[in-house]
Amino acid sequence: MFFIIGVVLILGVVMGGFALSGGNVSILIQPIEVGMVFGIALGASLIANPSKVVFGSFKALIGAVKSKGYTKKDYAEVLILLYQLVSKIKRNGPLSVEADVNSPANSELFKKYGSNFLKNHHFVTFLCDNLKVIVSGSITANDLETLMDNEIEAYHEESMLISHSVARTSDAMPGLGLVAAVLGVVLTMGKIDQPAEVIGESIAAALLGTFVGILMCYGFIGPFATNLEYKANDDIVYLKIIKTALLALINGASSMMVMEHARRVIPSDNKPTFEELDRMRNPIDKGGAASKPPPK
Repeated sequence: MFFIIGVVLILGVVMGGFALSGGNVSILIQPIEVGMVFGIALGASLIANPSKVVFGSFKALIGAVKSKGYTKKDYAEVLILLYQLVSKIKRNGPLSVEADVNSPANSELFKKYGSNFLKNHHFVTFLCDNLKVIVSGSITANDLETLMDNEIEAYHEESMLISHSVARTSDAMPGLGLVAAVLGVVLTMGKIDQPAEVIGESIAAALLGTFVGILMCYGFIGPFATNLEYKANDDIVYLKIIKTALLALINGASSMMVMEHARRVIPSDNKPTFEELDRMRNPIDKGGAASKPPPK
Protein backbone atom coordinates (compact mmCIF):
# COMPACT_ATOMS: atom_id res chain seq x y z
CA MET A 1 0.00 0.00 0.00
CA PHE A 2 2.77 2.46 0.92
CA PHE A 3 4.47 1.65 -2.39
CA ILE A 4 1.42 2.77 -4.38
CA ILE A 5 0.87 5.81 -2.15
CA GLY A 6 4.50 6.84 -2.70
CA VAL A 7 4.21 6.57 -6.49
CA VAL A 8 0.97 8.56 -6.55
CA LEU A 9 2.43 11.20 -4.22
CA ILE A 10 5.55 11.70 -6.34
CA LEU A 11 3.59 11.99 -9.59
CA GLY A 12 1.03 14.26 -7.94
CA VAL A 13 3.66 16.61 -6.53
CA VAL A 14 5.60 16.78 -9.81
CA MET A 15 2.58 17.27 -12.06
CA GLY A 16 0.72 19.46 -9.59
CA GLY A 17 3.73 21.64 -8.84
CA PHE A 18 4.45 22.08 -12.54
CA ALA A 19 0.83 23.02 -13.28
CA LEU A 20 0.58 25.42 -10.32
CA SER A 21 3.73 27.13 -11.55
CA GLY A 22 1.98 27.91 -14.82
CA GLY A 23 3.35 25.00 -16.83
CA ASN A 24 1.44 23.09 -19.45
CA VAL A 25 1.27 19.50 -18.16
CA SER A 26 0.75 18.17 -21.68
CA ILE A 27 4.37 19.12 -22.54
CA LEU A 28 5.49 16.49 -20.02
CA ILE A 29 3.77 13.76 -22.02
CA GLN A 30 6.53 12.75 -24.44
CA PRO A 31 6.15 9.01 -25.04
CA ILE A 32 9.06 8.82 -27.48
CA GLU A 33 11.55 10.40 -25.06
CA VAL A 34 10.28 8.31 -22.16
CA GLY A 35 10.29 5.16 -24.29
CA MET A 36 13.91 5.81 -25.32
CA VAL A 37 15.06 6.17 -21.70
CA PHE A 38 13.30 3.02 -20.55
CA GLY A 39 14.28 1.08 -23.66
CA ILE A 40 17.96 1.86 -23.16
CA ALA A 41 17.67 0.98 -19.46
CA LEU A 42 16.06 -2.37 -20.28
CA GLY A 43 18.68 -3.14 -22.92
CA ALA A 44 21.50 -2.31 -20.52
CA SER A 45 19.91 -4.53 -17.88
CA LEU A 46 19.68 -7.44 -20.34
CA ILE A 47 23.36 -7.02 -21.18
CA ALA A 48 24.49 -6.73 -17.56
CA ASN A 49 22.40 -9.36 -15.77
CA PRO A 50 21.61 -13.07 -16.06
CA SER A 51 18.04 -13.98 -16.92
CA LYS A 52 17.11 -14.94 -13.34
CA VAL A 53 17.97 -11.42 -12.15
CA VAL A 54 16.07 -9.75 -15.01
CA PHE A 55 12.92 -11.81 -14.48
CA GLY A 56 13.40 -11.63 -10.73
CA SER A 57 13.37 -7.82 -10.91
CA PHE A 58 9.96 -7.78 -12.61
CA LYS A 59 8.64 -10.36 -10.17
CA ALA A 60 9.99 -8.30 -7.27
CA LEU A 61 8.25 -5.19 -8.63
CA ILE A 62 4.90 -6.99 -8.65
CA GLY A 63 5.63 -8.29 -5.17
CA ALA A 64 6.50 -4.80 -3.90
CA VAL A 65 3.17 -3.45 -5.16
CA LYS A 66 1.18 -6.26 -3.53
CA SER A 67 3.26 -6.91 -0.43
CA LYS A 68 2.23 -5.64 2.98
CA GLY A 69 5.39 -6.96 4.60
CA TYR A 70 5.34 -9.42 7.46
CA THR A 71 2.70 -8.76 10.09
CA LYS A 72 2.18 -9.95 13.64
CA LYS A 73 -0.30 -12.47 12.25
CA ASP A 74 2.35 -13.95 9.92
CA TYR A 75 4.85 -14.32 12.74
CA ALA A 76 2.24 -15.82 15.07
CA GLU A 77 1.31 -18.37 12.41
CA VAL A 78 4.85 -19.65 11.96
CA LEU A 79 5.31 -19.84 15.74
CA ILE A 80 2.16 -21.93 16.14
CA LEU A 81 3.21 -24.16 13.24
CA LEU A 82 6.61 -24.71 14.84
CA TYR A 83 4.93 -25.40 18.18
CA GLN A 84 2.72 -28.03 16.58
CA LEU A 85 5.62 -29.74 14.83
CA VAL A 86 7.77 -29.77 17.96
CA SER A 87 4.88 -31.00 20.12
CA LYS A 88 4.27 -33.87 17.70
CA ILE A 89 7.95 -34.82 17.83
CA LYS A 90 7.94 -34.66 21.64
CA ARG A 91 4.82 -36.84 21.89
CA ASN A 92 5.46 -39.44 19.19
CA GLY A 93 9.14 -39.21 18.32
CA PRO A 94 11.01 -37.60 15.41
CA LEU A 95 9.71 -40.08 12.81
CA SER A 96 6.13 -38.91 13.47
CA VAL A 97 6.70 -35.77 11.35
CA GLU A 98 8.41 -37.59 8.50
CA ALA A 99 5.29 -37.57 6.31
CA ASP A 100 4.67 -33.88 7.10
CA VAL A 101 8.14 -32.72 6.09
CA ASN A 102 8.36 -35.01 3.06
CA SER A 103 5.13 -33.63 1.61
CA PRO A 104 4.17 -30.39 3.39
CA ALA A 105 1.60 -29.46 0.74
CA ASN A 106 -0.38 -32.59 1.65
CA SER A 107 0.19 -32.32 5.39
CA GLU A 108 -2.95 -31.59 7.39
CA LEU A 109 -0.78 -29.95 10.03
CA PHE A 110 0.79 -27.53 7.53
CA LYS A 111 -2.53 -26.80 5.84
CA LYS A 112 -4.26 -26.17 9.16
CA TYR A 113 -1.61 -24.08 10.89
CA GLY A 114 0.61 -22.85 8.07
CA SER A 115 -1.58 -22.05 5.05
CA ASN A 116 0.18 -18.72 4.41
CA PHE A 117 3.57 -20.20 5.25
CA LEU A 118 3.10 -22.79 2.49
CA LYS A 119 3.00 -20.01 -0.12
CA ASN A 120 6.72 -19.32 0.28
CA HIS A 121 8.58 -22.23 -1.27
CA HIS A 122 11.98 -21.30 0.14
CA PHE A 123 10.78 -21.03 3.75
CA VAL A 124 8.99 -24.36 3.50
CA THR A 125 12.08 -26.01 2.01
CA PHE A 126 14.33 -24.51 4.70
CA LEU A 127 12.12 -25.80 7.51
CA CYS A 128 11.48 -29.24 6.04
CA ASP A 129 15.05 -29.95 4.93
CA ASN A 130 16.45 -29.11 8.33
CA LEU A 131 13.74 -31.10 10.09
CA LYS A 132 14.68 -34.08 7.91
CA VAL A 133 18.25 -33.74 9.15
CA ILE A 134 17.02 -33.65 12.75
CA VAL A 135 14.75 -36.64 12.17
CA SER A 136 17.71 -38.61 10.82
CA GLY A 137 19.33 -38.16 14.26
CA SER A 138 22.83 -37.90 12.80
CA ILE A 139 23.73 -34.26 13.46
CA THR A 140 24.85 -32.19 16.44
CA ALA A 141 23.48 -28.79 17.38
CA ASN A 142 26.71 -27.06 16.28
CA ASP A 143 26.71 -28.79 12.91
CA LEU A 144 23.03 -27.98 12.37
CA GLU A 145 23.64 -24.32 13.20
CA THR A 146 26.52 -24.16 10.71
CA LEU A 147 24.36 -25.83 8.08
CA MET A 148 21.51 -23.35 8.56
CA ASP A 149 23.84 -20.33 8.74
CA ASN A 150 25.39 -21.30 5.42
CA GLU A 151 21.98 -21.62 3.78
CA ILE A 152 20.76 -18.32 5.23
CA GLU A 153 23.91 -16.55 4.01
CA ALA A 154 23.54 -18.03 0.52
CA TYR A 155 19.86 -17.02 0.41
CA HIS A 156 20.69 -13.48 1.49
CA GLU A 157 23.40 -13.10 -1.15
CA GLU A 158 21.05 -14.39 -3.83
CA SER A 159 18.26 -12.07 -2.68
CA MET A 160 20.57 -9.06 -2.73
CA LEU A 161 21.55 -9.69 -6.36
CA ILE A 162 18.27 -8.17 -7.54
CA SER A 163 18.55 -5.21 -5.17
CA HIS A 164 22.09 -4.47 -6.34
CA SER A 165 21.06 -4.80 -9.99
CA VAL A 166 18.16 -2.37 -9.55
CA ALA A 167 20.45 0.04 -7.67
CA ARG A 168 22.95 0.02 -10.55
CA THR A 169 20.13 0.70 -13.02
CA SER A 170 19.04 3.60 -10.84
CA ASP A 171 22.54 5.07 -10.85
CA ALA A 172 22.60 4.88 -14.66
CA MET A 173 19.23 6.55 -15.25
CA PRO A 174 20.46 10.21 -15.23
CA GLY A 175 23.08 9.31 -17.85
CA LEU A 176 20.53 7.45 -19.96
CA GLY A 177 18.22 10.44 -19.73
CA LEU A 178 21.08 12.60 -20.97
CA VAL A 179 21.48 10.32 -24.01
CA ALA A 180 17.81 10.86 -24.90
CA ALA A 181 18.22 14.61 -24.33
CA VAL A 182 21.25 14.81 -26.65
CA LEU A 183 19.33 13.01 -29.38
CA GLY A 184 16.50 15.47 -28.86
CA VAL A 185 18.90 18.39 -29.27
CA VAL A 186 20.25 16.82 -32.46
CA LEU A 187 16.70 16.67 -33.81
CA THR A 188 16.16 20.28 -32.77
CA MET A 189 19.20 21.36 -34.80
CA GLY A 190 17.41 20.05 -37.87
CA LYS A 191 14.55 22.44 -37.13
CA ILE A 192 16.71 25.52 -36.74
CA ASP A 193 14.89 27.26 -39.58
CA GLN A 194 11.52 26.69 -37.90
CA PRO A 195 9.65 29.33 -35.83
CA ALA A 196 10.71 29.90 -32.23
CA GLU A 197 7.62 28.11 -30.90
CA VAL A 198 8.55 24.92 -32.73
CA ILE A 199 12.17 25.06 -31.58
CA GLY A 200 11.05 25.77 -28.01
CA GLU A 201 8.77 22.74 -27.93
CA SER A 202 11.51 20.57 -29.42
CA ILE A 203 14.04 21.70 -26.80
CA ALA A 204 11.47 21.10 -24.04
CA ALA A 205 10.89 17.57 -25.33
CA ALA A 206 14.65 16.96 -25.43
CA LEU A 207 15.16 18.17 -21.86
CA LEU A 208 12.38 15.89 -20.70
CA GLY A 209 14.74 12.94 -21.27
CA THR A 210 17.10 14.28 -18.60
CA PHE A 211 14.16 15.04 -16.33
CA VAL A 212 12.79 11.50 -16.64
CA GLY A 213 16.20 9.96 -15.99
CA ILE A 214 16.79 11.97 -12.83
CA LEU A 215 13.23 11.48 -11.56
CA MET A 216 13.36 7.72 -12.11
CA CYS A 217 16.75 7.52 -10.37
CA TYR A 218 15.89 9.39 -7.18
CA GLY A 219 12.10 9.09 -7.12
CA PHE A 220 11.34 5.54 -8.19
CA ILE A 221 14.09 3.06 -9.08
CA GLY A 222 16.50 4.02 -6.28
CA PRO A 223 13.80 3.76 -3.59
CA PHE A 224 12.65 0.48 -5.16
CA ALA A 225 16.17 -0.94 -4.72
CA THR A 226 16.06 0.09 -1.05
CA ASN A 227 12.64 -1.57 -0.72
CA LEU A 228 14.11 -4.82 -2.03
CA GLU A 229 16.97 -4.59 0.46
CA TYR A 230 14.53 -4.26 3.36
CA LYS A 231 12.50 -7.19 1.99
CA ALA A 232 15.63 -9.37 1.81
CA ASN A 233 16.51 -8.48 5.41
CA ASP A 234 12.95 -9.27 6.56
CA ASP A 235 13.22 -12.69 4.91
CA ILE A 236 16.43 -13.33 6.84
CA VAL A 237 14.66 -12.54 10.11
CA TYR A 238 11.94 -15.02 9.17
CA LEU A 239 14.53 -17.71 8.48
CA LYS A 240 16.25 -16.94 11.79
CA ILE A 241 12.97 -17.58 13.59
CA ILE A 242 12.90 -21.09 12.14
CA LYS A 243 16.60 -21.56 12.82
CA THR A 244 16.25 -20.52 16.46
CA ALA A 245 13.32 -22.89 16.99
CA LEU A 246 15.12 -25.87 15.47
CA LEU A 247 18.26 -25.23 17.52
CA ALA A 248 16.15 -25.05 20.68
CA LEU A 249 14.50 -28.34 19.67
CA ILE A 250 17.76 -30.19 19.09
CA ASN A 251 19.10 -28.82 22.39
CA GLY A 252 16.19 -30.44 24.21
CA ALA A 253 13.95 -27.45 24.98
CA SER A 254 10.26 -28.05 25.68
CA SER A 255 7.64 -27.19 23.06
CA MET A 256 6.69 -23.99 24.85
CA MET A 257 10.32 -22.91 25.23
CA VAL A 258 11.03 -23.66 21.56
CA MET A 259 8.25 -21.24 20.64
CA GLU A 260 9.53 -18.70 23.16
CA HIS A 261 13.10 -18.90 21.82
CA ALA A 262 11.75 -18.23 18.32
CA ARG A 263 9.48 -15.40 19.50
CA ARG A 264 12.44 -13.45 20.88
CA VAL A 265 13.92 -13.13 17.36
CA ILE A 266 10.87 -11.29 15.96
CA PRO A 267 11.18 -7.49 15.50
CA SER A 268 9.60 -5.63 18.39
CA ASP A 269 6.96 -3.80 16.34
CA ASN A 270 5.39 -7.09 15.19
CA LYS A 271 6.33 -9.41 18.05
CA PRO A 272 3.34 -11.29 19.52
CA THR A 273 3.28 -11.08 23.29
CA PHE A 274 3.78 -14.13 25.48
CA GLU A 275 0.13 -13.86 26.57
CA GLU A 276 -1.15 -13.74 22.97
CA LEU A 277 0.71 -16.90 22.05
CA ASP A 278 -0.36 -18.57 25.27
CA ARG A 279 -4.00 -17.93 24.36
CA MET A 280 -3.41 -19.47 20.94
CA ARG A 281 -1.49 -22.42 22.37
CA ASN A 282 -3.94 -23.48 25.07
CA PRO A 283 -6.68 -24.79 22.73
CA ILE A 284 -4.05 -26.87 20.90
CA ASP A 285 -2.86 -28.43 24.15
CA LYS A 286 -6.46 -29.34 24.94
CA GLY A 287 -6.90 -31.07 21.60
CA GLY A 288 -8.68 -28.28 19.75
CA ALA A 289 -7.69 -25.87 17.03
CA ALA A 290 -5.53 -22.85 17.64
CA SER A 291 -7.39 -19.71 18.56
CA LYS A 292 -7.45 -16.81 16.15
CA PRO A 293 -4.04 -15.16 15.63
CA PRO A 294 -3.55 -11.61 16.96
CA PRO A 295 -4.52 -8.80 14.57
CA LYS A 296 -2.02 -7.49 12.04
